[in-house]
Amino acid sequence: MIAPSQRIGDVKSYYFATKLAEIRQLNTEGKAIVNLGIGSPDLPPPDAVIKALQVSAAQEGASRYQSYSGIAELREAFATFYKRHFATKLDSQTEILPLIGSKEGIMHISLAFISAGDEVLVPNPGYPAYAMCTKLAGGTIRHYDLNADGGWLPDLEALARQDLSKVKLMWVNYPHMPTGAVASEQLFSDLVAFGKANNILICHDSPYAFILNDKPSSILSTPGAMDTALELTSLSKCFNMSGWRVGAVAGNATYIQYIMRFKSNMDSGMYKPIQLAAVEALNSPNAWFEQMNAIYRKRRQIAWKIFDLLGCQYSTESSGLFVWAKVGSNDAGTWSDKVLYDANVFITPGFIFGSNGNQYLRIALCSDEATLEQAYHRISASL
Repeated sequence: MIAPSQRIGDVKSYYFATKLAEIRQLNTEGKAIVNLGIGSPDLPPPDAVIKALQVSAAQEGASRYQSYSGIAELREAFATFYKRHFATKLDSQTEILPLIGSKEGIMHISLAFISAGDEVLVPNPGYPAYAMCTKLAGGTIRHYDLNADGGWLPDLEALARQDLSKVKLMWVNYPHMPTGAVASEQLFSDLVAFGKANNILICHDSPYAFILNDKPSSILSTPGAMDTALELTSLSKCFNMSGWRVGAVAGNATYIQYIMRFKSNMDSGMYKPIQLAAVEALNSPNAWFEQMNAIYRKRRQIAWKIFDLLGCQYSTESSGLFVWAKVGSNDAGTWSDKVLYDANVFITPGFIFGSNGNQYLRIALCSDEATLEQAYHRISASL
């Protein structure tokens, strides 16, 4: 047998890959698990998106290779989207790069900017891909703490007192996954100042900006951000297009070119009909978000009811696609497994997002009201 590279040996399998395999096995045993764990929207994209895909797929040349930098229509649609929603002007030719999903963008950014010996500030709790992509790129993970007392926001003053000489990049993510915390204009301003003062690239991952969030915002709206910040955006959650794999990175033209240099050696462009469909999504009226969020608000009420049943504490002010709740012990994994095996309901344990999630559980709002009610009654019956 040929041994894998050391980088593969250093990387663990994604938690959900292992847990979903276990859930599939339980389902084959007749358990019919209600899965409230994965943040994969069950709702359809806008009708115009489906129609655009159907029409463009039948056009001549639709299946040919496309530009590594995406079609001009898609780049312009992202630029128009930023101007309309964030009052931020971006050059569609040089400051926006469409991606085959923003998760891939995390890897692209990591490999474009991180060298061996570079340190990367990664939130705890936070999206596991930040740490894994850092490790795959040969960088050193340096966690920074987020906690409820601090509103799940970074303590930049405390970080500034540390030795940051080896830190190259910092990941931030608001509305925050998994906690739902929202960034203020002041936080973005402080992050930009922090990045400039310490020569750190601030990478803001923003897939949940329009979900249960009354004030969507972009770090690139902050004066000076283009010098020190990149922003990832995605159609996966806000337009229910997770399987379509469409996102973008926006920022300084020089930074975009570095990412492009790596990306052009990694993929061969995105399927043109998907790009044209993404244009339709980005042109959706505000009524689209209002309609979608009305559904999520109803689902969130049931998620709160489930956590009330479990005696958990949660914020009613959070945003995003999840509800994050504190359990009454230090071991959320035990709670998660108890609910799984006793009630046939899977709720994500917070430890997978970092040690500061050890006392928390997370419910995704990606199941309809009937399924969430079913979960509630199963748990109630098992207690």
